[in-house]
Amino acid sequence: MKIISFRNLRVLILLALLASVAIYSKGQRLYSTAWLEPLPVVIFPINADGLPETGRYIQALEESHFTPIDDFMAREGNKYQLLVKRPTQVRLGPQVEAQPPAPPGPGSSALSRILWSLKLRYWAWQITPDDESNRNRVRIFVLYYQGEDGQALSHSLGLQKGLLGVVHAYALEKQTAQNNLIIAHELLHTVGAGDKYEANNQPRYPDGYAEPSRSPLHPQRQAEIMSGRIPLSKTESAMAKSLASCMVGRSTAWEINWLGADEG
Repeated sequence: MKIISFRNLRVLILLALLASVAIYSKGQRLYSTAWLEPLPVVIFPINADGLPETGRYIQALEESHFTPIDDFMAREGNKYQLLVKRPTQVRLGPQVEAQPPAPPGPGSSALSRILWSLKLRYWAWQITPDDESNRNRVRIFVLYYQGEDGQALSHSLGLQKGLLGVVHAYALEKQTAQNNLIIAHELLHTVGAGDKYEANNQPRYPDGYAEPSRSPLHPQRQAEIMSGRIPLSKTESAMAKSLASCMVGRSTAWEINWLGADEG
């Protein structure tokens, strides 16, 4: 009788793990996009550069700093006649000391990305081992930096599988409004919204435009939240400065279950 090899056993264990994660993720997807009650969103700040100034910024954070995210979601959800008046309920969690695992670089294999996703989810479970269910709770880890003029931060991300977001943000009061824009963008990724910009970061027409039927088309007056930029011409756009300059377009609304099947 042939005994299963250690290598095959490892493959079977990995397949079983992936299957259980997929089933759990499906449940998360259904619960988080039902929109029958506010979706809990917890912000966990991280002092990413370890500087005292960043620490003081984090210590001064209050839940009211993130209220514009809930206001934005309520305003846009009302346009699509959601039953729940405030689709999200953002609250400030405790500061986290550890930093999340770095994502794989460009050109990495699909297996590397899958393993990193599992590692990130395990890290998040370890770092936030509270009694709250994560089935319909979004966790956004915000890594704050002082930064320098002209310095671009690492790319932020939001994962639908796991309802997790990792946001790189500036620990500067003047950047708070734009930080909230990025958090809202990644939050919408966690509930199924896709990016709506081209490889050169220009908004993609028509779904990356706030008013794709506007005449003349340019300049636009707002940004579609999943492009984050206001188209000024065919080749130029400006980064939206706050959520006040953004909206949720129909394509994004469809992806996050704000539109019925007969309205797509």
